Amino acid sequence: MSKEVQALQLALREFADEREWQRFHSPKNLAASLSIEAAEVLEHFQWLTDEQSQNLSPEQRDRVALEIADVLLYLLQLSDKLHIDPLAAAHTKLALNAEKYPADKARGNSKKYTEL
Repeated sequence: MSKEVQALQLALREFADEREWQRFHSPKNLAASLSIEAAEVLEHFQWLTDEQSQNLSPEQRDRVALEIADVLLYLLQLSDKLHIDPLAAAHTKLALNAEKYPADKARGNSKKYTEL
């Protein structure tokens, strides 16, 4: 696991410890919070056109950035609680996706791998 991920996870543990929040940080609660924060990212794009979503104002980008940070922080807390290296998991998943979606079959379409 990268030192930066470990440092963030330690900072999150210390933050929660200082507030005596660890008892609330079960995997279930962290997963629920992660989902809620992801929905808050989506909320910023809810009524935008595709073009508008690609051309956010600096203020909109700042607000989205804070929600993305919340998602990342909850994801790091969940992975820490479950002793999962999130970077290793991401590399594994990318390799699995490469097998499920070979470039020569998946290029240019959005079909699920079961339909390729």
